[in-house]
Amino acid sequence: MFVPKFFTTLKDYSTQQFYKDLTAGTIVGIVALPLAIAFAIASGVSPEKGLYTAIVAGFIISFLGGSRVQIGGPTGAFVVIVYGIIEKYGIDGLMIATIMAGGILIIMGFAKFGGLIKYIPYPIITGFTSGIAVIIFLSQIKDFFGLEMGSVPSEFFEKILAYSGHIHTLNPWAFLIAAGSLAIIVFWPKVNQKIPGSLIALVLSTAAVQFFSLPVETIHSRFGEIPDSLPVPVFPHLSWEVIRNLIIPATTIALLAAIESLLSAVVADGMIGGRHRSNMELVAQGVANLFSPVFGGIPATGAIARTATNVKNGGRTPVSGMTHALVLLVIMLVAGKWAGLIPMATLAAILVFVAWNMSERDAFRSILKGPRADIIVLLTTFFLTVLIDLTVAIEVGMILAAFIFMKRMADVSNVKIISKEIEDSEDVPDANSVTTREIPKGVEVFEISGPFFFGIVDKFHDTLNIGKNSPKVLILRMRSVPYMDAGGLHALEELKDRCEKTGIRLVISEIHTQPLFTATRTGFYDRLGEDYFFGNLDEAIEFGRKQVSGSGSRS
Repeated sequence: MFVPKFFTTLKDYSTQQFYKDLTAGTIVGIVALPLAIAFAIASGVSPEKGLYTAIVAGFIISFLGGSRVQIGGPTGAFVVIVYGIIEKYGIDGLMIATIMAGGILIIMGFAKFGGLIKYIPYPIITGFTSGIAVIIFLSQIKDFFGLEMGSVPSEFFEKILAYSGHIHTLNPWAFLIAAGSLAIIVFWPKVNQKIPGSLIALVLSTAAVQFFSLPVETIHSRFGEIPDSLPVPVFPHLSWEVIRNLIIPATTIALLAAIESLLSAVVADGMIGGRHRSNMELVAQGVANLFSPVFGGIPATGAIARTATNVKNGGRTPVSGMTHALVLLVIMLVAGKWAGLIPMATLAAILVFVAWNMSERDAFRSILKGPRADIIVLLTTFFLTVLIDLTVAIEVGMILAAFIFMKRMADVSNVKIISKEIEDSEDVPDANSVTTREIPKGVEVFEISGPFFFGIVDKFHDTLNIGKNSPKVLILRMRSVPYMDAGGLHALEELKDRCEKTGIRLVISEIHTQPLFTATRTGFYDRLGEDYFFGNLDEAIEFGRKQVSGSGSRS
């Protein structure tokens, strides 16, 4: 479970596979270059930080990861949260939050939380992913149209107002470069599937700007030269106050990293017919996010598009991912200054295309045709992401989804009196039905169907309304209760006390393992008494008959 895939694949590694991994890693490294720079700029940091992230975190994710072909680095999922953290806490705050997120991911991995990520409702994932896509798209309007304006506001409505107030400053050359680059990215795959359209757009647009001396902004004109070496490791100063302020952003980073990396790993499994190790993948993501900020990077996770590119070009082991990181390092060391010539309009076009692919259009439309509860979760998460904050969106979305889930469980759970159960109209009768037994007068049988949790406690109390016509023996049948929580147990405790006060003998029949374990561990089993738990209904009814007869009642 905690062995990286790199060491597993070494057992039957061949020279032929090495050449395939080397080729795939080189191609992915070239593809990752503009994306790493673009995601860094969109996140509000300098372009080289995206390269540092792809190099350091990308290498670690492949070396220690639980997937054969995962490619790690900066992704669009982090743009919103990183931008917000920098705006509020600065670069140092982002560094600390990323390190904290790395620690959280490592804990999640060793706690075997890898399998739990799949329980995050799909409408939440679709909602915040689509919301992030909208935010990325809006953040690129300035560079796509070459608008002459200061920094872009972070708030949605302020951003729209700022754009509308500066639309008259549109730079036609920047718009031409951006539109042309976007057209190349969209239509190039029809010409060649191997070489990515973003690379062709980047080379052609950069050459055009330099050859014709077009008046458009470039990476160098805005940020200066890209360094040609990795920075010296820097460790932040930590304090309890800083940690307390950043725990929520750090948790959001960790959750996003976990979701994105495991989704990417699942997609990759489908492409290569493999199976990733989810918990080891979380540990690798955690280690990568510990080291990335130390070397000047930003949060990293598995990148679905780059991972797919790796697979399509023959990558089948972590060597291709490690190669991709080394190729980026060589490019930065040898040709970093040339990267400064890339037009900002081209990067905007690349990110607009990324946003389009992130938008989850088909999934969004599909959920809108589904149950109303899912629509509410989807739209709530989406609009909170776009209008308020990603962290708030995830928190509210999870809480809302949890309440809806509990409501659904309460709806399917039932408590009913079945002493005089009406016979089933089906051809094959239930051999265990109460109708096949003779229930003595003075004995009542109640049955709970479904999870016995706090959501149905009120229904439980309403159904078991003990009054003047109370039975002598109350049999609580639990054959259909797979799970009982503290709320359900407390309801049993209250029922036991009420029965004792009114002289009713409480009997429990056919209790399953988990509810029985809960009752035993908390002492309820001993308090009620071992003699009042029965393995089947017949024994419980016979016990009730004897109790009623002993009291002089008619059976």
